[in-house]
Amino acid sequence: MGILDRFRLEGKTALVTGAAGGLGGAIAIALAEAGAAVACHGNRRPADATAEKIRAAGGKAVSLSADLSLSDGAGKLFSAAQSAMGSPDILVNNAGMIHRDAAESFDLEAWNTVLQVNLTSVFRLSQLAGTEMLKRRNGKIINIASLLSFQGGIRVPAYAASKGAVAQLTKALANEWAGRNVQVNAIAPGYFRTENTSALQNDETRNRQILERIPAQRWGEPEDLAGAAVFLSSAASDYINGEVLVVDGGWMAR
Repeated sequence: MGILDRFRLEGKTALVTGAAGGLGGAIAIALAEAGAAVACHGNRRPADATAEKIRAAGGKAVSLSADLSLSDGAGKLFSAAQSAMGSPDILVNNAGMIHRDAAESFDLEAWNTVLQVNLTSVFRLSQLAGTEMLKRRNGKIINIASLLSFQGGIRVPAYAASKGAVAQLTKALANEWAGRNVQVNAIAPGYFRTENTSALQNDETRNRQILERIPAQRWGEPEDLAGAAVFLSSAASDYINGEVLVVDGGWMAR
């Protein structure tokens, strides 16, 4: 197999959560362009537009909905994906949410919801998909972490806690499953233009401060994650386990 062939995903199926747009939409489209059939999940809104883009380009895709803030949301989503496309060869845990408030007044219900979506659903989907992957002795799981897997952030204690945990969960699962040919890794995006960062983009002072620290001197665009996602989904990354790959325009190097 030539090196470029090792990046191809023909014959593979993928489940991408939070694929209605933004980072998840770009990842789903990239996996489809590499040859995978993709189940595109929408949490707050349907992922119909992403699935339609894939089909319009000649790929295979279905759109699925499930509320990952509910305790049974992950299970319902996995069952729907299995019914639609079979057990996924690739799972991308991208769905996430953020709640901003001072730590001393942070609402406990908001805390629990953020952790349910950003962490507990990630574990449950990994558990469900991983069980099937272990039977086949083949599979790829990619968790979307964050710069706040390494840093504390400001006014986002639940998000920081959840993303720190996602990085550690990635390593824990890799330790258990790498020997059975299931690779678990994470991507830690930097500051990207998404709905989650719209408040920062619209804050003139914070926007300037952020750009001053990024060596690339720009916000990331969702398509900037495409290469990392395809790489970690493909045979080209078969000896990579427990990695948290930072894609941040150089932020962490400063």
